[in-house]
Amino acid sequence: MSEKFINNRLTLIVLISACVVIMISMGLRQTFGLFFQAFEEGIGCTRTEFGLAIGIQMIFWGMFSPLFGLVADRFGGNKAVFIGFLIFGAGIYMLYSGPNTGIFFQISLGVLIGIALGATAISVPVSEVSKHFPNERRTIASGMVTAAASVGYFIAPLFTKYSLGEFGWEETLRFFLYFILFGSMVSIFIFRPKQLVEHKQSVVKKQSFFEALKEAFSHKGYLLLNAGFFVCGFQITLVATHIPGYMQERGMGGWSATIILALIGLFNIFGTLGMGYLGTKYRKKSLLCILYALRALAIAIFIFSPPSTIMSIIFGVSFGLLWLSTVPPTNGIVAQIFGTKYLSSLFGIVFLSHQVGAFIGAYLGGYFYDQYGSYDYAFYMAIALSIFATIVHYPINEQPIQRSEVTI
Repeated sequence: MSEKFINNRLTLIVLISACVVIMISMGLRQTFGLFFQAFEEGIGCTRTEFGLAIGIQMIFWGMFSPLFGLVADRFGGNKAVFIGFLIFGAGIYMLYSGPNTGIFFQISLGVLIGIALGATAISVPVSEVSKHFPNERRTIASGMVTAAASVGYFIAPLFTKYSLGEFGWEETLRFFLYFILFGSMVSIFIFRPKQLVEHKQSVVKKQSFFEALKEAFSHKGYLLLNAGFFVCGFQITLVATHIPGYMQERGMGGWSATIILALIGLFNIFGTLGMGYLGTKYRKKSLLCILYALRALAIAIFIFSPPSTIMSIIFGVSFGLLWLSTVPPTNGIVAQIFGTKYLSSLFGIVFLSHQVGAFIGAYLGGYFYDQYGSYDYAFYMAIALSIFATIVHYPINEQPIQRSEVTI
């Protein structure tokens, strides 16, 4: 007899709250690439400095994901996310009010916003929702939360492009504070489940965090997931940060990049929901192999084709379908192998690897442009890394860890 997808009101509240949180956090994060010209003219930063700030943001996002994950596992996801939004607001306020040049630009856009994203974006909200669902429905639930980011991805670039033109970059950042305030209030409702959604809980409850950490790093599949998610971070941050500059380099207007980012957001909804569903039917590692192979193909077709509005639309749609589709199966494999007690922490560590890749993608995009006058070399690397990721996911053993008692 089939069970309801959502069994109780608490689960529904947490799911909706996490969707709103990630929509705001990831939506705002998606817009920073649109500010590069305003920052060049307004505060005199170079593209290398801008790429470095985004790279630092990615590193701090990754570093603090497992730390906020541990806070969420110990004290509740609502506390972790609320603290994250407070830091997010501080970073945005400093970015437009000053001091915001030189090292202060790196601190506000890089360090503070990066720390905030560690709590508010992807790892903690997705993992906290996953704790409310059993394995057979977990990838669908995490796909729903990840898809909510797409709503932010679609709306935020359109709003930001309009606001930048009408009100300027300082006023646009002030508007961001209102979204952050709303997100912080909603985050209060990301409650932990009344009990872990496991068939047996005794062994999992006795396991310490450091024991769980040692167990994860001794598992080859966990290490391979880290390697694969590194590639995801490199690719999506390269695109999100430098696609406006890349389209400008190819002689396309500013709206072409906005179209790409908006379409990525819109079609990411279908990609993540579809991947969440497929994760209940097929091996998650096989889905990841196919996904990364398709990313290599999408990037290659885009950069080797003549620039046009049609190619911008095709790339936005195709890459949108593949954008955050990696998250449901990656999070699902971690939960399936190790259980959910330390899921926020263990997935946070995998996400750290993602953000190391994100740092390199953001920084090298700006560096290659300043050195060689082109972003092409960074996109060549993205294609090669996709092939690497396609290969490394295949050997992963998805079977649950067998401890002294069966846990899941």
